[in-house]
Amino acid sequence: MSKNKYAESNIEIVKGSGEREIFSEKKLVSSLLRSGASLAIAEHIVDEIKQLIHDGMHTSEIYKRAFQMLRKQESFPVAYRYNLRNAMMELGPEGFVFEKFIGEIFKQMGYKVKVGIIMEGWCVEHEVDVSAKKDDTHVLVECKFHNSTGYKTDLKVALYVRERFQDIEKKHEHENPTGSRCHEGWLITNTKLTSKAIQYSECVGLKVVGWGYPKRGQGNLEDLVVQSGIYPVSLLFSLSKQQRHQLLQNNVVTCNQLIKNPAALAAIGISNNKFTPILKEASDLCSSKISVV
Repeated sequence: MSKNKYAESNIEIVKGSGEREIFSEKKLVSSLLRSGASLAIAEHIVDEIKQLIHDGMHTSEIYKRAFQMLRKQESFPVAYRYNLRNAMMELGPEGFVFEKFIGEIFKQMGYKVKVGIIMEGWCVEHEVDVSAKKDDTHVLVECKFHNSTGYKTDLKVALYVRERFQDIEKKHEHENPTGSRCHEGWLITNTKLTSKAIQYSECVGLKVVGWGYPKRGQGNLEDLVVQSGIYPVSLLFSLSKQQRHQLLQNNVVTCNQLIKNPAALAAIGISNNKFTPILKEASDLCSSKISVV
């Protein structure tokens, strides 16, 4: 298969949003290349997928098949990079696990962090998902978690996050008129954002981080995860989906936390003789160099 010549298809697949679209070989190749796969491997996987695809097939099933092939044919970091978005989707269904995960990223970045606190605004009290302080900077983060890749965080979310931040900021400035601390309002979501949400946020100076925004290498959610080296336990292949969910519910959200607290495995019914491969995978993941490409 030539890099620039991909066959046209009339097969319709179903996206996470429920919308149907024509299957694109080029799009699948691009997603594999972004994970760090070689062109030869990416095109080989697409050739295999073409033999399996059928009208009405869900993108999640295509992803699963591609991922299984990638694990067999590519390096450790590439497979994990390709699986990262899916692993982020497992940080639910409630949003509090995602909030804790974002808090751990800010801790790694050198901030003093509190998760799920109440702060007074000028008009009313507000629940702040993540409060992060470092030097003279105080970051207030609103975390928006969605269970479907097809859902986009929209303008109304950006509007109310900005309004809440301004109410808190007004209270602080009234009580500390000569204070030097700089406040920043952030909106972080595990999905994509609508164009209007992005346009508004850029206009008013609201820091927005989502999947694919800003551009790769400029601080999107994937970048924050990779650059911090803070990976969710939902990435671990050696655990079943149920076991991963149990760890998350027991407040073991990251691989680093699991390494420091291996007893968490026993707490969910895993026998001691099975600890080694799980902890090794977590350790290998934390020490791996998954590039931002």
